Amino acid sequence: MTHANPDHLETVVHPPESTRIVVAPVTGSVLPLTEVPDPAFASGGLGRGAAIAPADGTIVAPIDGEIIAVMPHAYGIRGGGLDVLVHFGIDTVELGGAHFAPAVSIGELVRAGQVMGSADVPAIAAAGYATAVVVVLTNSGDLGDVVPTIERSVRSGDALLTVTV
Repeated sequence: MTHANPDHLETVVHPPESTRIVVAPVTGSVLPLTEVPDPAFASGGLGRGAAIAPADGTIVAPIDGEIIAVMPHAYGIRGGGLDVLVHFGIDTVELGGAHFAPAVSIGELVRAGQVMGSADVPAIAAAGYATAVVVVLTNSGDLGDVVPTIERSVRSGDALLTVTV
């Protein structure tokens, strides 16, 4: 029988979990990622999250953070332990920036709800592209739960994802 020496016990301290809210970058109807017509997003291969069928083209920051990527059709934001990708439309990179107007630059600090840019939703749809706005946490593997809202529709700035960090 072995007796533990109390002077040699290790104390393991686990940091407390915290919750972060990712807000909707656009107003519209909430869709599960599995309904996005792109296998990379639908499979969760680019991260866990949700999608929105946009009702308008104003795109706002989903979190407080730093803009780490700006393409006319997509934005990367890092803050609070989250790396968020907001991707407007499917295969819209092929538009070469047409119908998109970014309003932020790489390195800029943004607040959740701040306008990052705009998209001409009717023109994108008329060009034959799906307009779903995908919101994924590209560092999902480093996070706990990523829980989409139960609401069927959201306004930009409403809670879209609850994330355990």
